[in-house]
Amino acid sequence: MRHIKTFLKAALLVVCAGPVWAQETADMVQVDVLPGWRATDGSHYAALRLDLAPGWKTYWRSPGEAGVPPLFNWRGSRNMAGLDVIWPAPKPVPQFGYMTIGYDTDVVVPLRIRPEASGRDVRLEGQLEIGVCNDICVPVSVNVAQILPGAVSKPDPTIVAALTERPYGADEAGVREVACRLSPVAGGVQLTAKIRMPKLGVSEYAVVESSDPKVWVSPPETTRQGDSLIARAVLSHVDGRSFAVDRNGLRFTVLSRGGAVDIQGCSAG
Repeated sequence: MRHIKTFLKAALLVVCAGPVWAQETADMVQVDVLPGWRATDGSHYAALRLDLAPGWKTYWRSPGEAGVPPLFNWRGSRNMAGLDVIWPAPKPVPQFGYMTIGYDTDVVVPLRIRPEASGRDVRLEGQLEIGVCNDICVPVSVNVAQILPGAVSKPDPTIVAALTERPYGADEAGVREVACRLSPVAGGVQLTAKIRMPKLGVSEYAVVESSDPKVWVSPPETTRQGDSLIARAVLSHVDGRSFAVDRNGLRFTVLSRGGAVDIQGCSAG
């Protein structure tokens, strides 16, 4: 029931306003594509630049208790074998009595694209669906289309700066061990993750994600015990049925005022 209540809360926030299309978003958010450059390994780095109006915020890939998850559709693209979204470190943003995860200032989101044919231009074309919030939350749909030139090799400093804002990796942050204990509870599985790592900074907050899109993770309770950060959450299947937890498919992002750390997987413990 807990995850159903959270879903309903998010739905109610969105219902406060109908969908807003690209030509109507200027007062809330302006979305541009930075065409970027072709790297020596053949990857192309581009970015989405989201310029938020004062007082407005938008959401990270895992938006928290009542946020709106961003969705990307790149089906109109050409000469593209794959695309990775490289999210800059977000921060917890209290909203309507819930904790959401996102950005309350302008943000540049880098894209790493793998062209099918090296040396040729990439046509990036698709649709973004994001949520932006102030006193109300509004689902925004934006169409984007941009040629990414294969002949440009000079890095864009704006994108480079955004790449440096991504979370540290586990090794970079000195993470020594991540152990997960699982136990059955009513409606799902109780997860207790013990992350052995140096203190990241003030107000540490853990976000837990599952690689299974049908497994919902409750907002974790995060505490610090000496050299370890403890994150407790409940995992539930959206269909209400039993399921197996893939520890390697769990992803932990630790946020604080001192930065962020991205950790993939955990051992039994």
